[in-house]
Amino acid sequence: MSVFHRDRHAGQRIRLATWVWVTPITLLTLAPILALLGAFARPAPDIWAHLGRHVLPELWGHTAALALGVGAGVLAAGVPAAALTALCQFPGRRFFVWALLLPMSLPAYVGAFVWIGWLDFSAPLPTWLRTHFGIAAPPIRSAAGAVLVLTLALYPYVYLSAYAALRAQGVRLMEAAQTLGHSRLQGFGRVALPMALPAISAGLLLVWMETLADFGTVAAFNYNTFTTAIYKTWFALQSINAAAQLAAILIALALAAALGQAALVRRQARMGTTRMTAPGALVALRGWRAAMASIYCGLLWLLAFAAPMAQLLIWAIRVMAQDLDARYVGFALHSLALSAAGALLVVGTALALAYAARLQTSPALIVAQRLATMGYALPGAVLAVGTVWCLTWLDHRIADALDLNRLLLSNTLAALLLAYLVRFLAVGYGPIEAGLQGISRSMDEAARILGEGTLGRLRRVHLPLLRGTLATAAALAFVDLMKELPITLMTRPFGWDTLAVRVFEMTSEGEWERAALPAVAIALVGLLPVFLLIRQTDARH
Repeated sequence: MSVFHRDRHAGQRIRLATWVWVTPITLLTLAPILALLGAFARPAPDIWAHLGRHVLPELWGHTAALALGVGAGVLAAGVPAAALTALCQFPGRRFFVWALLLPMSLPAYVGAFVWIGWLDFSAPLPTWLRTHFGIAAPPIRSAAGAVLVLTLALYPYVYLSAYAALRAQGVRLMEAAQTLGHSRLQGFGRVALPMALPAISAGLLLVWMETLADFGTVAAFNYNTFTTAIYKTWFALQSINAAAQLAAILIALALAAALGQAALVRRQARMGTTRMTAPGALVALRGWRAAMASIYCGLLWLLAFAAPMAQLLIWAIRVMAQDLDARYVGFALHSLALSAAGALLVVGTALALAYAARLQTSPALIVAQRLATMGYALPGAVLAVGTVWCLTWLDHRIADALDLNRLLLSNTLAALLLAYLVRFLAVGYGPIEAGLQGISRSMDEAARILGEGTLGRLRRVHLPLLRGTLATAAALAFVDLMKELPITLMTRPFGWDTLAVRVFEMTSEGEWERAALPAVAIALVGLLPVFLLIRQTDARH
């Protein structure tokens, strides 16, 4: 009985201890979101009157058009490419399986200025068409231009989801349909594709979340959406209150997309659409069909990655001699320092959250963890406004209490790192949670019998086994932070310009070639998570 009571008291202490660190993490990551929702609950009539008359109609129209256009574009690009590489054999297939993921390494705002450099009014190609043929190219700084660039940048989300679902059992489903008298094409359209729809829909909703969150691309095309309106309202009109009101609307849209994506993932898990079976033999394409498959995948890879990357390298080499100076050392050091500090913060916090789930399982703890990691579904511009709003309020309370005449937290690295943590905690949490789930519970019991406490088990059992997982989580967070633009642009302290901010400043001035140098550095770093993803895909398939 004494052993029973001792174990029960130990379990109660562990549950209490987990809440001691889970509660402040959850409250800290929720604070910027709750601050904005509080602003939405207390609307200012004059602000809303102005927004309703002059701002919101255009923003709703532009956002809806962008979402619909990008959604149609990624489906048209990603699903056929996934079907060809997952189900068919044709020249170059093994290359395209992984090469079609490479556009994930190029931030959309980098692709945006490359396409503008190619197709802007004064660019060489439109000028040549006007001079020799009298053809006026359509303006690239338009909704169509933004849709094109975001489609080429984001189609890998749909491609990867569709590829996994179709490769898992698409060939087997088509073979089963053939035994019922259907052709291969009918079997794909009536059986394999409908079974893959939940996975495709989940990828599409991720694309919509990224589209809502995008700032750099739409800013480059002068296409007003909620993210650009938030930035202009805050910095041009000097009204953080109005920016908070707009950010609250975008929170509602982003959360709706996130809830839809979570529902589709649950449905996909129930249906088992990605459960791996022994894949059937690929359908061998011959003649013109094989040529068309290779041409389609090749053009998609060329337009989305190879041509923009080659152009960036050409521009970077052209301006390197006169533009590469001591400033770029500062930009690079700032990017590396902020990304490294943010990655360490993300991984440490994610490990604390995931280890709490290892120690106890309860519905309340699961809810707390999901709330703490929901920031990834929200645009960076929204979290930037929420973080500054929250810390400014706290700064004023501290200044009043201590009779200070300066602000301690706003416009500091602490504000920037807090916004990073809220935005990217889910990036570190996912791999670490999966890694802990892969460690047998019997190892915990064995360590406990040998006298190891909670921290001892973490230090001597779990951390050694999680070294690879922690490195992967840190790498993913580091790369995302290197590419992050709106949070860094809107919350960085004075003098802390990064490579991403340099790209934004150069593109804002129309200096496409000078923007290529920092863009190449960002793109090369962005290849790291793509290679990790390719390795995981190869291991599965």
